[in-house]
Amino acid sequence: MSTPPFPSAAVSSRPVLGSADAILEALDPDQRDVALALSGPVCVLAGAGTGKTRAITHRIAYGVRTGAYTPTSVLAVTFTARAAGEMRTRLRELGATGVQARTFHAAALRQLGYFWPKVVGGAPPRILEHKAPVIAEAARRLGVGVDRVAVRDLSSEVEWAKVSLVTADDYVRATEAIDRDPPSGYDHQTVARLITAYEDVKTERSVIDFEDVLLMLGDMLATQGRVADEVRRQYRHFVVDEYQDVSPLQQFVLDQWLGGRNELCVVGDPSQTIYSFTGATPHHLLTFSRTHPGAQVIRLVRDYRSTPQVVHLANQLLARAGRAGGAHQALELVAQRPAGPPVSYTAYDDDESEAKGVAERVGRLLAAGTRASEVAVLYRTNAQSEAFEAALADAGIGYLVRGGERFFQRKEVRDAIVLLRGAARSADPDVAMPEAVRDVLGSAGWATQPPAARGAARERWESMQAIVALADDVAGLAVGSDAPAPTVATFVAELDERASAQHAPTVEGVTLASLHAAKGLEWDAVFLAGMSEGLMPISLAETDEAVAEERRLLYVGITRAREHLEVSFARSRNPGGRATRRRTRFLDGLWPDDPAAPRGRRSRSGQPRVQLTGEYDRELFDRLREWRLQVAQETDKPAFTVLVDTTLAAIAETRPSTVPELARINGLGPAKIERYGATLLEIVARAKA
Repeated sequence: MSTPPFPSAAVSSRPVLGSADAILEALDPDQRDVALALSGPVCVLAGAGTGKTRAITHRIAYGVRTGAYTPTSVLAVTFTARAAGEMRTRLRELGATGVQARTFHAAALRQLGYFWPKVVGGAPPRILEHKAPVIAEAARRLGVGVDRVAVRDLSSEVEWAKVSLVTADDYVRATEAIDRDPPSGYDHQTVARLITAYEDVKTERSVIDFEDVLLMLGDMLATQGRVADEVRRQYRHFVVDEYQDVSPLQQFVLDQWLGGRNELCVVGDPSQTIYSFTGATPHHLLTFSRTHPGAQVIRLVRDYRSTPQVVHLANQLLARAGRAGGAHQALELVAQRPAGPPVSYTAYDDDESEAKGVAERVGRLLAAGTRASEVAVLYRTNAQSEAFEAALADAGIGYLVRGGERFFQRKEVRDAIVLLRGAARSADPDVAMPEAVRDVLGSAGWATQPPAARGAARERWESMQAIVALADDVAGLAVGSDAPAPTVATFVAELDERASAQHAPTVEGVTLASLHAAKGLEWDAVFLAGMSEGLMPISLAETDEAVAEERRLLYVGITRAREHLEVSFARSRNPGGRATRRRTRFLDGLWPDDPAAPRGRRSRSGQPRVQLTGEYDRELFDRLREWRLQVAQETDKPAFTVLVDTTLAAIAETRPSTVPELARINGLGPAKIERYGATLLEIVARAKA
């Protein structure tokens, strides 16, 4: 019996605490505009760290709370299971249960599985987990020689063709039209023949691939009116996150879901388009206003994630791209956090020295109290991870490589869930859930302190510790709410839901990841390593479009950092080798020893802006915030409309004593100096006394 792809209309949701207006109070003015834009079409251009997930989840929750939306009529789609899981968690916390938040593939697979027996008959075909074996068989039938690398490259090309809606018959014409080269060693005609053979092998084996899920559902909705009507009756409001990454195939499915309606809210940032090699394109985001006349366009530019130092580098990186590189499309972020440490730039002699140097810097951060899970080392290619793995291991620092074995596939995690599921049947109701979880995992080798040894024993402990920490988080969410206290059974249900969505809890350890794998994540400290020509941009980026995408990839890496950002490269590959490498061209004019580096902006009066170090008088900063709060209360305005934290931090660092000195601080224009200048100088003078 097929499972309905739609939630039951009878799903009850825990009411949102407080009024509908309370949902809006957690938002800044721009985010509030998003939440109030309940009818589509709506386009949200959201820069990195600007709270886009907060804005769209509060929009959905506000719509539910005010009665504008029935929870079960909303479908929110995004691109990763992790992002979908986070969206569901936030919606649940806001009381908007019943809303569907899924990846494109998960939503499509659920609907295809439901309608297939009714439309086609029988069970849907088995989904092929990996294309490689079928690609290899197709190549063998054509007499085309392939090795492991060629199979991987051809698999990627077949995937690109399918998500781009390019058939075998159209492949040669389409790729020549956009000047797309085939995988190395093959011509366009051979790849076209391979696509045909690949489809034939799949048909013989009665399997489909992940792209077929979207293709078949889209075709079913386009040709089967009854199916389309049922889906469209159920889902009346759509939200698409990371819209800059949508492919032609995903847009085709979205169009079928909509059926000509305009109840669509899309969210994206063209400056974070980094997956064009998979068929993703920002075209649909950038042309949204043209394809949806009358659409509301809302920009989120207040960056709550990163310090002004990090935000400044990110803005400058894109500003130097020029119009051809997309600078005219970039959102200029406005930092909201207090000043932090300056961005660090280091040139090492060789790769080994760079890895050791980064490990030493990581060690200092950990010694100063930064959690290992709040540190990341990011690089352009996965092959670069080996040196950093060795250096961190030598330094006794735990790490995890993102993109390795998935959390819920680890043996110790599967065993732990089995034990917890068994314990749920006989759990003592008087024992708090987190304590019960600790007792169960204690029998499997978990302890309050990690083992001294590194390696497999430590990795097993860290996996179980992540489950323990998640138990604490789940219990904490129930405190102060109307929800019943969580039990071991409800915690196992949470683990099962997370496992199905691959929404893993945080594992303690320094993250090693490629820049692509870091998308959507953030850390207190980020090390951007290997930032040299040939790696950034990668040597394979030969066209202007490819180089522009590499710049955006570096932008994504920079904006992952909340506070500490360190950029490095090695002059040579091996110790004692010739120093032939040079740092990435993207940092021309930004690297501190570069003669073209900026010498400081000027104020409107022509005076140079003050240069900040990030070291400010904390007591004075707190006094300034108290003054700002008082002004905000007296004028009934949000505090940040008086002066933002970064301006207060600059005042606390420079301690100006005259109006001209105030005018050199970013954020203090003539109007604000006239309104607040005398008071600010008085506060600083009192602090000096």
